[in-house]
Amino acid sequence: MLGPKDLDPSSSPRAMIGAELRHAREHAGLSQAELGEPLFVSGSFIGQLEAGTRRLHLEYAVQIDEILGTNGFFERNCKALARSKYPDHFAEAAEAEAIATTIRQYAQLLIPGLLQTKTYAEAVFRAYKPTATDSEIDARVAARLERAHLLDDPTTPLLWAILDEAALRREVGGSAVMAEALRHVAGLARKQRIIAQVLPFGAGAHAAMDGPLKLMEFEDAPPLSFVEAPDMGKLLDDPATVTRHILIFNLLQAAALSPQDSLALIESVAQDYEHGEQHP
Repeated sequence: MLGPKDLDPSSSPRAMIGAELRHAREHAGLSQAELGEPLFVSGSFIGQLEAGTRRLHLEYAVQIDEILGTNGFFERNCKALARSKYPDHFAEAAEAEAIATTIRQYAQLLIPGLLQTKTYAEAVFRAYKPTATDSEIDARVAARLERAHLLDDPTTPLLWAILDEAALRREVGGSAVMAEALRHVAGLARKQRIIAQVLPFGAGAHAAMDGPLKLMEFEDAPPLSFVEAPDMGKLLDDPATVTRHILIFNLLQAAALSPQDSLALIESVAQDYEHGEQHP
């Protein structure tokens, strides 16, 4: 009987449990499709679990232990994986983001979380939760800034962000906070660490007026898209849906200012905030 050690959820937990799942499945002589059949999921879904791009949920973990004879291993570690520093609706997306090779994101009203400064994030979370304690706000800000360490690597992931002009003009936290936040985005663009575009008000109606959108690509797994609303989020892997979302992002790219013109606008708005001349 297979007897792996319980996993440490602080060390690449999904990649580790995915590797153990692949080992246990192959040890049992099953293909991905054969394991997926009694779970009523596709073989590609099992592949995503093994690649670490999807989180293993408890209902599947219990059945997998029974099918593969792993003596409660996946159930135990699934419960450990469920503990996250992120809100429930975003935890799975944050974990996928951490292993993505490419992230493409349209931000409708806010500077994307990966690009936020400490003071900007504090203002956002305080607006979300006006009665929260300072320690709760500090914990959320710390988690958000920790995510941004993805950009410490000079090349991976490729981050392509399209910011609606509303995200530049909405004064979050005051003029000084906005100036710092926009300078930070501009600095990353000038260092060629990110590609940033601005979708101007003048573009009029566009393909993503329903809300923000995030697309993630991976080295050894199909792409995912993530959509969210207040306290809600859904990670999507349906090929037709993801293809549609890729088209939406492509349409936004076409409607947005060029990266060069976008950078000029971001820096101009930042300068306006610095001089107290910004009029949202």
